[in-house]
Parts: sequence; C-alpha cells; structure tokens
Amino acid sequence: MIGLDTNLLLRSILDDDREQFLRATKYIAAHCSAAEPGFVNRIVVCELAWTLERSYRISRETIADAMAGLLASVDLTIEDAEEIRGLLPAYRAGTVGFVDLLLARLNLRQGCSATAAFDRKAARIEGFVRVS
Repeated sequence: MIGLDTNLLLRSILDDDREQFLRATKYIAAHCSAAEPGFVNRIVVCELAWTLERSYRISRETIADAMAGLLASVDLTIEDAEEIRGLLPAYRAGTVGFVDLLLARLNLRQGCSATAAFDRKAARIEGFVRVS
C-alpha cells in the first residue's frame, strides 16, 4: 500500500495543470488497485477539502461530490471513510466546515461528550459546545 499526498489528489481532481494532472493520474493508475489500494489519510482528506473550498472557491456540492468519488473508488482506502461518508449530507446542506464536521464525529467516536470551540457555527452541530 502506498500513501497519497494532498497535492497528488488535488492535481488528479482539478486538472488545473495538465502536466501534473497526467503525472498524478498515471501514478495513481499504476500504483493503486483494488488488490493494493492507495491510502488516503484523514489529514489529506481535511487538507483536500480545505484547499478546494478556500483556495479554489469550489462549491460545497462539488467538494462533497469529489469526496463521494474518493469514497467510492475501489482503488483507494480512505481513513475514517464511514465518518466522512456520514458527514457529507450535513456538509452539503450547512455552513459548518468539513474539518469541523469531521472533528466532531471523530471526537464523539473517541468517547468525548463534545468538542469545545469558540466557533458559533460549529457549536450548532452535534458534538460541539460553544465556549463563551
């Protein structure tokens, strides 16, 4: 199994640099398969969502679709795939960031009663409490 970096996935999704797109997709095709999937760490998933939203100003719907595509790939193993799959509807419909939604879900899974934050938006979702 080989781990995949955020920039490699970004290039394969965006096709904003043709040379890097071709190199990234060729690498993934050659090194990731159902028998030996590429590994996508939760940190990479968070960086990917954040970069697509903040740097590229891509819509939540498109980001959620991209994440769903990664989750559906038999050639990839996504760390915390069930939590990511579970947060996509709330991400599509809401205003809370992808990373905050994942953080709340992961912390609840670890037995936390909640995650304390200053963020008003995050405090409206299950798994967060607002520090005032």
